[in-house]
Amino acid sequence: MDYLKAEYYGDDHIKDMQVLNLVRDFQKMKESETIKEYSDRLVSIANRVRLLGSEFKDSRIVENIQVTVPEKFEATITTLENTKNLSKITLAELLNSLKSQEQRRVMREYGIR
Repeated sequence: MDYLKAEYYGDDHIKDMQVLNLVRDFQKMKESETIKEYSDRLVSIANRVRLLGSEFKDSRIVENIQVTVPEKFEATITTLENTKNLSKITLAELLNSLKSQEQRRVMREYGIR
């Protein structure tokens, strides 16, 4: 069993390198990405890191999103900073706020009221 586990998952050094490579994928949100696409990408990376046995808290994803979303979301981030304790905000709460802003922007672009 240990042989299969080592063969399938690799040794600790290989796992550590895989985790580092995944964490490097935590990059800025692309202008063409939606909040959903971006958050799905980050959560997928976090889940892969967790599967490798490393701890990866949602708070780390929240911190990353706060500093890597494009400037067009700055108003939402600033509002959250002024009204909430950002160290305690949940991932769902942050994403809902950003998605709401994104939806309002799209509605304005298409003249939807």
